[in-house]
This record gives sequence, structure tokens and C-alpha cells, in this order.
Amino acid sequence: MTTPSPLPDPVVRAPAPVPGSGGLVDRHGRTAIDLRVSLTDRCNLRCSYCMPPEGLQWLPKVEQLTDDEVVRLVRIGVEQLGIREVRFTGGEPLLRPGLTGIVAATTALLPRPEVSLTTNAIGLSRMAPALAEAGLDRLNVSLDTLDRERFRQLTHRDRLPDVLAGLQAAKDAGLTPVKVNAVLLRGINEDDAVPLLEYCLEHGYELRFIEQMPLDAHHAWTRGEMVTAEDILARLTATHTLVPDVEERGAAPAERWLVDGTDLTVGVIASVTRSFCGACDRTRLTADGQIRNCLFAREESDLRTAMREGATDAELADRWRIATLTKLPGHGIDDPSFLQPSRPMSAIGG
Repeated sequence: MTTPSPLPDPVVRAPAPVPGSGGLVDRHGRTAIDLRVSLTDRCNLRCSYCMPPEGLQWLPKVEQLTDDEVVRLVRIGVEQLGIREVRFTGGEPLLRPGLTGIVAATTALLPRPEVSLTTNAIGLSRMAPALAEAGLDRLNVSLDTLDRERFRQLTHRDRLPDVLAGLQAAKDAGLTPVKVNAVLLRGINEDDAVPLLEYCLEHGYELRFIEQMPLDAHHAWTRGEMVTAEDILARLTATHTLVPDVEERGAAPAERWLVDGTDLTVGVIASVTRSFCGACDRTRLTADGQIRNCLFAREESDLRTAMREGATDAELADRWRIATLTKLPGHGIDDPSFLQPSRPMSAIGG
């Protein structure tokens, strides 16, 4: 089997001309054009690397952005700040009652952004047609195993058939390419690497393995127990031939390989061991209206309060620009002083 080449160093973008004006430019020359919007912190699964079985204390409804507030901030991002891609996340975004309306309002913006969704796919078999009609372009589905009992062990819910049905419904509705995100945990689902790849190849889904990140609610993550990108690739190349994809990576987080001489790919997002912070083009909006420059940021900038106190679109755009200037050069996981953010992934948005 072919041994894959090492993950390349990410390309650092050239500095933008005037930080603080125009788009969302930070002090390190990166421009944010990809907006991740968390629509809720609630989830109907309890994945062990995200939250405890009993769940978390959810955000009070009054603190969450309304549908109109979400659409307004997304519109400001698109029309005034150069956002070109919008990804709706959670928690689980399918739990948001107004989801299809939010998607429809976003796809109606000019210039029209690419609009996608990250979901666990529970309920997607019912909602996929409506999301496609609202203009959703594509989606990512989280799936860490094809073994029903292992799925129940990982998520504390027996919902694997619902997830697989949701994947098929997304494909049938034309929400393609359907991407599958998988996290491998040492001693739990490492053996699922190859079965997941073969399942995705068979069904035409694009598989992306993601290194487990320190974003669990109970702060139990340790780097020594993490399944690394190199561990994942070693498992895959034991049974399949992988050749590096020559397509330019740009700001995409996944390094991709062509599988078995075909044009089908598998990707690995090495967020921890081979960070791509230098090419980051993302900004994040939480369900309660906070701007975050990084998944691992320990500071946020409040847009909700200013908006509810009557700030104009221009004033909110300026606040967003100023918040972007504080973006750090990297997530700093390798720094001895690194502290895990107080919010878990479910409250930040993927």
C-alpha cells in the first residue's frame, strides 16, 4: 500500500491592505469570509467527546438570538463584511424550529453566499426536501461508527438507523456533496476507520476524519490519548492505496487523498497535530449573539446586546471588524499555558 505523504504546512495568506475597514481582517493578514452560525446549544445526542450523558444547562430562550436577529447579523456579514460562505451549526441545528426560514432568507441575500449545514442527521429524512427547497447547498453529517451498539455507547442514544436514513435523504434531495465527519476515540471506535471509508465510498459520500479536540464539556481531553492524523492514515493505508490530492488546499481544513486510483477522496482534519491556523478564514457567531474568532478562543465580543439596544447595521459591522482585530495567530494547544475554552463545542458551534 502507498504510504501517504506528510501533511503540508498551511499557506499563510498575504496581508490585507487596511485592517479594520472593509471586510473582516485581522492583524495577521487573514480575511474571514467563512461564517459559522450556531443556531442552538441543544442536541438530541450525548456524544462522549462533547457533553455528559445528562446533558448541559441550556441557554435561556431570552438569551438566544431570534430568527430575525440571526438573519440580520448574517445579512450584515454578507452585504457589508465580505462573508461568502455561511455554515449553520448547533448543538443540533435541526432542533431550531425556524431553520428552513433562516436558510431561505440567507440564500436570498446578494451576493448569494454558499450555504451549508452541519448536523447529526436525526430528523433529516423528514427535513431534507424542505431544506433543499429553501436553497441549502450541501451538508456535513457527523457519524463516528456504523456499529449500532457502539453508536449507542458513543452517543447514549440508539439512533444509528435515523442517521443513515438522513444521509440517504440528503443525497436524494440533491444536497451534495454529502460529507461525513468522523472522530475516532482511542480504545472505542478506532476499528471503524476502514468500515466508514468503505461505506462512504460505496454511497458516494465524502469522508473526513477529524482529530478529537479539547472542546468536551467535562475537560477530559488529553493529547496523549488522542487518535492522531498519522494514526488514522496508518489504518487506512493498511487496506487502501492513498495518493495525495494535488488540488490546491487553500483555506480548507482537510488534507485530502485519492483512494485506490479513483477520483473519490478521503480527508483528514489534523486540527491539533498539524494546525492550519495560518490559513484560517473563519469567524463564528454563537446562538446567543457572541462573535468568536476561533473554536479555542477564551474571549468573545457581544453583538446581541448592542443590537437589542438599537445599534445600526453600520455600528454592528464596525463592532465585528474590531472584534476580528483581536484574533490570535493560532489556537495555542501546544503552548504550556493553553487553557481549554469554558464553552464546550455544543455551545460554540462546529
